[in-house]
Amino acid sequence: MKHVCSLVLLLALPVSGLSALPDYFISLRDAIYAQELSADDIIPLYQEAARMAGETLTGQELYTMLSRCEYMMGRAYQEDQRKEEAIRCYENGVAWAEKANAEMPSADAYEMLASNIGQQCMIRSVPWVMANGLKVEENAKKGLRLNSRHAACMYLIASRWAFGPSPFGNPRRGITELSAMLNGTIDLGKDDYFNVYSGIAYAHLRLKRKDEAAVWIVKALELYPTNKFALGLLRETEG
Repeated sequence: MKHVCSLVLLLALPVSGLSALPDYFISLRDAIYAQELSADDIIPLYQEAARMAGETLTGQELYTMLSRCEYMMGRAYQEDQRKEEAIRCYENGVAWAEKANAEMPSADAYEMLASNIGQQCMIRSVPWVMANGLKVEENAKKGLRLNSRHAACMYLIASRWAFGPSPFGNPRRGITELSAMLNGTIDLGKDDYFNVYSGIAYAHLRLKRKDEAAVWIVKALELYPTNKFALGLLRETEG
């Protein structure tokens, strides 16, 4: 179960959706996806995003944004192998998302609940994953029921097929479902496009289709040229 969850989340969970994201959060998000800064260097961006959220948002929107900020800081700590600090951020992210949904359920809040739980599946114990892993897709589906155009929730579900091992995954189905997200009916942000492109590329690599994979990796790297995951995929196509 832990193996499956880790594969599904290998790209790192997306954090967008229909709601427009403020510039202060986009700066934090893009720094995480660029993967050029250490966690300590990310902290000021995280603190500024949380501060601005507190000054400009209230209620459910504030709680959801604070969940996003915790999620991103957790990603930074996780990248630096600072497991306990990452888990603390993700736990805070879960708490904020639950508070947001308690006030008014939304696709964005369910996305962040799923994302903060899901990222922990990569770094916590097998018993924890067994108890919580299924909540990722459950919450993503709840989000889609509230907003059928929500890209991040849809990705959380579709990416399972691209990354999961048989019988939990199917790279051909992954390509089909992820490609369907590009048909104009889903609201995609920059990070969503990156995740979809990278997911399709990964699925092609699983099928030994290096040329097809390379096309999608180039698309992903046009968005985040220094992303380590995408660069690693590119090296696989050159091997």
